[in-house]
Amino acid sequence: MAPSPRSITKTPGLSPRRAALQVLDRVRRGVNFDVACETAFTGLAEADRRLAHELAAGVLRHTGPLDQRLAPLVSGGWHTVAPVLKDVLRLGAYQITALDRIPAHAAVSTAVSLASELRGTRAGGFVNAVLRRLPLQPGIEPSPTTPRELAWAYSHPPWLVERWIGRLGLEETTRLLDWNNQKPSLVLQPARQGLPAIIDRMTAAAIPFRLAPFDAGLVVEAGRPADLPGYDSGDFQVQDPAQALVAQFVAPVDTDVVFDACAAPGGKAIALGRGVRLVVAAELAPSRLRRLRENINRAGSGKELVIRADARQPPLAEADVVLLDAPCLATGTMARHPDARSRLSTRAMAHRTHTQQRLLSSLAPVVRPGGLLVYATCSLEPEENEHQVERFLDEHPGFSRDPTDTMPPGTVSPVGDLVILPHVHGMDGAFAARLRRAT
Repeated sequence: MAPSPRSITKTPGLSPRRAALQVLDRVRRGVNFDVACETAFTGLAEADRRLAHELAAGVLRHTGPLDQRLAPLVSGGWHTVAPVLKDVLRLGAYQITALDRIPAHAAVSTAVSLASELRGTRAGGFVNAVLRRLPLQPGIEPSPTTPRELAWAYSHPPWLVERWIGRLGLEETTRLLDWNNQKPSLVLQPARQGLPAIIDRMTAAAIPFRLAPFDAGLVVEAGRPADLPGYDSGDFQVQDPAQALVAQFVAPVDTDVVFDACAAPGGKAIALGRGVRLVVAAELAPSRLRRLRENINRAGSGKELVIRADARQPPLAEADVVLLDAPCLATGTMARHPDARSRLSTRAMAHRTHTQQRLLSSLAPVVRPGGLLVYATCSLEPEENEHQVERFLDEHPGFSRDPTDTMPPGTVSPVGDLVILPHVHGMDGAFAARLRRAT
């Protein structure tokens, strides 16, 4: 029998499940996962925040298999279940099937309480009946024989899986899909202190760590970055190794003025600011601008100037280096942003590539003669990467690729572009091209 409304708020462990459900609801309405988490997790204890994040992200990564197991248990058909109750069932099923540390009875009890709270005791009884039968429903092993089966097994858009198989092959695509469904690591990058000093502080605090691939940061076993020693003093910033490698790929000199045209959240501006004369870090959207300021105020070197500006109308007449970290489909960061897969479409790709083309053309005149334009994305799609660069070079004959020999082996393509693949390099995906303007 479902709990009465008076007992719902007293159900142990309900707060993180309720927060996870709020995240799933907001993501379904188009809100960014990180933004949804920030709002929903307000007031939660740290342990509850971690659990809520794990539950929401886990459901987003495994929606297909969860639905496949739940659907046969609904007599009226899965399509008859209200969206919010589907999410309640997915949360319960994810705990039962994927989280050994959570007893099945606790997963069922909290799911029943959530359903009762939202839709009344009848809904609670329905959720109870479905989830108690779930352990009797045999799991279905992923069948990697067709793009659609792979897409279902790993909760990715079928059209995207088909593209990846055509370009990467079945085996590599399966490895990439598996990577995308893993929990990403927390990686620290030097900011106001170098990596040796950060290592010393983690060692002194007995916080487990290891070097990231290519020594591009420090992977730490911890919860919130704000609780780590050195956070408040800006010793480090949180940034995936792939983005640290993009900043390394820029390879400016200490006298350079760098224009970071789409700078939020600020990781590259902070990394570049440690070794140049000035970084002008621009952002247009107020929320992103606020986050950019917060990060640079905490961990910047003092050589970063934050401004509100539209990259399509550059505020600088000239810069030694222009960095365009372009808006993209972000198919290289789907492990870190599990909600992104629900917003992907060929139409969205066409819109992004058009925006990228406009931004590149707007920023080209800002590069001084002999200067450098660096185009970067966190996408794996050729239309947003190599094809975009080739189009730009065709339309701007005064620019040419300018490879660098400073990058780790295996990270640079034959033509000199930085190409990072998650399942190959063990980090987010990334792409960057160095384009030198003629003198």
